[in-house]
Amino acid sequence: MRVLLLYPLFPKSFWSFDKALELVGFKASLPPLGMITVAAILPQDWEFRLVDRNVRFETEADWEWADLVIISGMIVQKPDMLHVIREAKQRGKLVAAGGPYVTSVPDAATDAGVDFLVLDEGEITLPLLVEALERGDSSGIFRANGEKPDLTITPIPRYDLLDLGSYSDMSVQFSRGCPFQCEFCDIIVLYGRKPRTKTPTQLLAELQTLYELGWRGPVFLVDDNFIGNKRNVKLLLREIAPWMAERQYPFRLSTEASVDLAQDKELLDLMIAANFTAVFLGIETPDTDSLALTQKFQNTRNSLIEAVQTINRRGLRVMAGFIIGFDSEKSGAGQRIIDFVEVTAIPQAMFGMLIALPNTALWHRLKQEGRLLEGKEETQGSQMSLPNFVPTRPIEDIAREYVNCFWELYEPSRYLSRVFRHFMEMRPSPHKAPFRALKLNELRAVLIICWRQGLKRNTRFQFWRQLFSILRRNRSRFVPYLTACALNEHFIDYRQIVRHDIEAQLAEYLALKVKSKTPEPSKSAAA
Repeated sequence: MRVLLLYPLFPKSFWSFDKALELVGFKASLPPLGMITVAAILPQDWEFRLVDRNVRFETEADWEWADLVIISGMIVQKPDMLHVIREAKQRGKLVAAGGPYVTSVPDAATDAGVDFLVLDEGEITLPLLVEALERGDSSGIFRANGEKPDLTITPIPRYDLLDLGSYSDMSVQFSRGCPFQCEFCDIIVLYGRKPRTKTPTQLLAELQTLYELGWRGPVFLVDDNFIGNKRNVKLLLREIAPWMAERQYPFRLSTEASVDLAQDKELLDLMIAANFTAVFLGIETPDTDSLALTQKFQNTRNSLIEAVQTINRRGLRVMAGFIIGFDSEKSGAGQRIIDFVEVTAIPQAMFGMLIALPNTALWHRLKQEGRLLEGKEETQGSQMSLPNFVPTRPIEDIAREYVNCFWELYEPSRYLSRVFRHFMEMRPSPHKAPFRALKLNELRAVLIICWRQGLKRNTRFQFWRQLFSILRRNRSRFVPYLTACALNEHFIDYRQIVRHDIEAQLAEYLALKVKSKTPEPSKSAAA
């Protein structure tokens, strides 16, 4: 069987980092880990060809080669995913689709012509697809029926299928699931509330595979809450630390975690010892009432400001996610987020307006209350989408606060100031990697950054002053500091996109709102 694995396009987003990636010649930040895991689960005497459409588009030769086309993606990839399904069917190909989006909402993929729906987690459902193909079936729907796979059976992803030079980071996965119950989150719907993990031996084998393929650089652990099973995570970290030391720290690790990481000093120290350099925290809002209402109780037990500062000072760069538009949210929520981000000096703070994702507790509650907007029930999950429900305060107020958050926090000098303060608070790195000369593309990127931010823009004096201060007072953090400065190129562009897109959506929304309130002229008046 010749299998063409197609990964759909992502829209431009906070995380796309387009302008920054262009500086060093990368096409995308992360590879499609799910797709190369699928390739590892399927029979290894099959042939595989991977096309990540964020890196390159498939050719007619790719289409002709394939016996079976497998497509997977997240909800934000929906438009391109449906497009690719239709393209495959026009060429008479058998098409199987799976992943988070179609698992949650399979109808659109079915309407587009997909032959096989491989839903839930592939360790269970992919063997069912193989059996169906061996029987000669031409269609089918495969579900796990509530069963969750034991991740200790998951094979090493087929990293050899990737064009490693196209990505800024590599990715691995240790766990699935999260123990918390946040109302708006679909992770617990897809993967459950009991975190399941691989063994330390498995993950080290994946890191070793990347190492042998020649990868040196950032590796992102894509777990939605890396510390969901703290016992197993600590066992893993105790294994990673000596592995890293023996190889002179070839990877800089980062991940996502719940904010209660700050309360576990042992866990923090183990992460630092394993060469973790950054962590993404789902803070959502500094408003305790909103956190309690959305059942994010883990963020209400201790000071969020102190938690961020503890993690940062210990030696991890903090990235964070925020949401505007919770029920009963008071006016000025956007400004309170701005104040929080400035106090904690979080460099990369991602914002979104609250969206009810399909099948989440929030989605079910709003549907029962009759508050889901007609025709918007199946959101595309974009960070730049207006709420798909009727919020408790005017949508126009929420949208304007959202735009203002982006516009203020990603003003170039303000962003650079946060980056500087954040890195200056961090302990020096305890690890010393061997000296490596810059590659030509990296040298070019450094020169462009210095030209744009240090000469061309009005940030020039601030840029050089901060740069020399980092070199003098926290030299071990210089490379990640300069990398964070480079992301300013993306945010300068993205803040303009946010303002333009949201204002356009808001104008359309207000026009429809006015139209719906305009009374129809009477027959006599019309006469």
